[in-house]
Parts: sequence; structure tokens; C-alpha cells
Amino acid sequence: MNFTAMDFETANRHYDSACSLALVLVRDNKIIDSFYTVINPQMPFDKNNIKIHGITANDVKDAPTMNEVWPKIRLLFQPGMLVVAHNARFDCNVMKKSLKKYNIAEPHYLTIDTLATSRALMPNLKNYRLDTVSNQLNIDLWHHHNALSDSEACAEILIKQNQQFGDEQIKNFIKYI
Repeated sequence: MNFTAMDFETANRHYDSACSLALVLVRDNKIIDSFYTVINPQMPFDKNNIKIHGITANDVKDAPTMNEVWPKIRLLFQPGMLVVAHNARFDCNVMKKSLKKYNIAEPHYLTIDTLATSRALMPNLKNYRLDTVSNQLNIDLWHHHNALSDSEACAEILIKQNQQFGDEQIKNFIKYI
């Protein structure tokens, strides 16, 4: 499979508050490259979000804004390109709302949610959080809620599920955004 795994962290409960982003490129079921950046959301941080991911306003004060990051990554978000996330609804909404804040048109691409694939293909887990699924599949989630660690784990989840269940089973989960 060829895809990009994506993970965002947010400064607060608003979808347009992206404060970090990681993308992991997979070609032929192998991770070949990655991209990570903190993002200045230009809005306040909530203490609960900081507690989850450890990123503060001070950490992003000199970071690029989403409209400055977008030109570097936009070619990965084209019709026909596959983007994978664990709880894709969240990450796709963060992308959409963070771009809308700068009047950047919503990208259209294909997506697979490893939360959904895990629920369907691994029915006996106690829950389907990223750390639980990673542990079940012996995937190293080296720093949960670090966007790069999370997107690497997400990539590995889909790679392992694809190897175990095959292309046809995985294709059933593809949606167009």
C-alpha cells in the first residue's frame, strides 16, 4: 500500500487550533519518510490539552502558522491520494478547519480510519485507543500524543492489518473527503 499517515495535536478544543502535525509516508508497505512540525495556532492553549501533549504557547511562538505549513504538504492531499489517521474524523476536521481559518480551500483526498479498521478487524480488544491497538500489534508507540509517534504507529497499524487481512478487506474502509 501507498499512503500518508497523519496526526494533529491541538491547542484547545477547537478544530482550528492545530499546534503540531506529523505526516509519515508509506510506499509499498514501508515507511520511507516523515515530516513533523509544531504550528502556531494563533490562539490560546488549554491546560488540559497541554497536559495531554506537552506543547505550550511558548513552544510554538516562533513556529509557522498552518497557512505557512500548507504549501509544503499540500501535494499529499490531492484526489486519489490516500491519507490514514487513527480517529480520522478528528484529524481531517483539524485539517479542514485549520485551513479554513486562512481561507484555504478544503482539500479532497481518500482516507482510511485505523480506529474503524481496528474495530472491525480486531473485535476483541478492550478498547480501540491508539495505545491499545499498538500494544496488541507489538507496535512501538514511543511517545503517545506526540504527533510523529502517533502517525508512525498509525502507519504501522495499517501496514500490519493490510498484511494480515489483504488489500480487498482494507479497501472497504476507504472514504472520499
